[in-house]
Amino acid sequence: MNATSSRLAVPRLDTDILLVGLGPVGAALANLLGLYGVRVLAIDKATAIFEKPRAIALDNEALRILQLAGVRDGEFETVAIPQVQYRSPLFGPFARINSAGIIDGHPALVTFYQPELERVLREKLAQYPGIELRLGSELAAFVDDGRFIQARLEDAVGNETHVRARYLIGTDGANSLVRRTLGLDFEGRSFHQDWLIVDALDVPDPIDHVEFTCDPRRPTPRMVAPGGRQRWEFMLRPGERPEEMERPESVRRLLAPWCDSERIRIERTAVYRFHAREARRFSKGRCFLAGDAAHITPPFAGQGLVAGLRDAANLAWKLAWVVQGRANERVLDSYDTERRPHARKIIRLALTLGALVMPQNRAVAFAVHGLMSLLRLLPAGRALFEDLRIKPQNTFDEGLFWRVRGSDRLRAGAMLPQGWVRPATGGAPILSDDALGLQWALIGFGVDASAGMPAELLQRWQAAGGRVWQWCQRSQAQHLAPPAQRLEALDEALLPRRAPLGWVAIVRPDRCVLAEGPASDAEAMLRRALELVAPPASSPSATSPTPARELQGARHAA
Repeated sequence: MNATSSRLAVPRLDTDILLVGLGPVGAALANLLGLYGVRVLAIDKATAIFEKPRAIALDNEALRILQLAGVRDGEFETVAIPQVQYRSPLFGPFARINSAGIIDGHPALVTFYQPELERVLREKLAQYPGIELRLGSELAAFVDDGRFIQARLEDAVGNETHVRARYLIGTDGANSLVRRTLGLDFEGRSFHQDWLIVDALDVPDPIDHVEFTCDPRRPTPRMVAPGGRQRWEFMLRPGERPEEMERPESVRRLLAPWCDSERIRIERTAVYRFHAREARRFSKGRCFLAGDAAHITPPFAGQGLVAGLRDAANLAWKLAWVVQGRANERVLDSYDTERRPHARKIIRLALTLGALVMPQNRAVAFAVHGLMSLLRLLPAGRALFEDLRIKPQNTFDEGLFWRVRGSDRLRAGAMLPQGWVRPATGGAPILSDDALGLQWALIGFGVDASAGMPAELLQRWQAAGGRVWQWCQRSQAQHLAPPAQRLEALDEALLPRRAPLGWVAIVRPDRCVLAEGPASDAEAMLRRALELVAPPASSPSATSPTPARELQGARHAA
């Protein structure tokens, strides 16, 4: 066989999105793209899920994003965490976070078992005909030619596949090949301290919360997790070598003050060095970064995986709308504009909490923990921690939204609160995100936002993937005609606490408020929204590559 025929024998695939890396962020992103009807080729060099716990914490925002991606309550086990305690050997309990509440329909903080969540996410991918998995394949090289991504994949035995994709997403972890190939610096710093992570089973009398023992001699966080698990994290002292500290006898010696270390089963030990880094940009050309490929957050805030899931929710619908010709490519620029500043705020939060957890010496511990003890005596200082006010809100400073002075109830650029509703068609109460679905939403609170609007405008809205909803209170519902798109509010998450009657909001598929104002401004708001995302005159979907025939017999190949 000559060289020409050999090249022709290399399989060639066409797809909308080439997704590199199928950890929890990549799998969640693939599910969202599948729900939106986008064709995805998802690859991962590993052939199976890593069957040991790594990430352990999710907050209400992460659980809401998983809800958006089709994950139902109970499909993976969680443990609701009622509080996070900070203890000092000098001052005792000096700070506390109250995480016992429900926010947007979900617990404020839970722990989970990562392999179980990853299995759930991967199994769900089988329901989407446009999603193909190639496990045991890795990205060898790629080029962005301005119109498509031209990529070369290799499997474990060196077989090649050439791929042409509209866009590429790197969810390939902290050592991201995609990020390095794009030449994007990974700015930030690494901690000098190593930490030994110990996951154990069958722990007698386990705690029911998260606790940080902030002892400068050896800071030690510990927390409960599903399946009868408990995790400890021990900061290694100078001179303690990782390979020595991972030995069973060393691990049991460290655990001895906390439990009967001879009665428990050690599930996993690993030594990590924590990092606080972010890519200089989260996108370049037709390529995007998400999760650890874009940013690494120290674990002290429990926000590492959460931040990656925020990336997935923000990016998925924008790519879907552009690929399907319902939005212009300019909307993709807002991904970096919106996500990078918030990711940086979360990193700073983690660094602040890290300073509490691991003071450098007893003098610093006395000053920092003593100050925190004093602040706790003041209502404002106590609320800073206990009411989670220290956590940056997922509200954008700039991006795909606009604000009007004097019309700031829901806060454009912030997430629409979620509550329990009952559709006008009847049935059991459901969470409002499930009712709204995956489309854009024009919501009138106690008012029909579409009243008096030209038919052509509403047709354009529907063609752009938008729907019109009327959200009303229980007392109001019985006096209104029951249109199919009416929702009866069953709690005060929005009405009347946040949105007054007669108010209108335009909400993106990721639940970010694009704009808001009185009902009298609804038509002008809708026209501006459509102009903002309007696709080019020639829809890009018309030039989208046709699925290659060789894709047909290879769905979900492992």
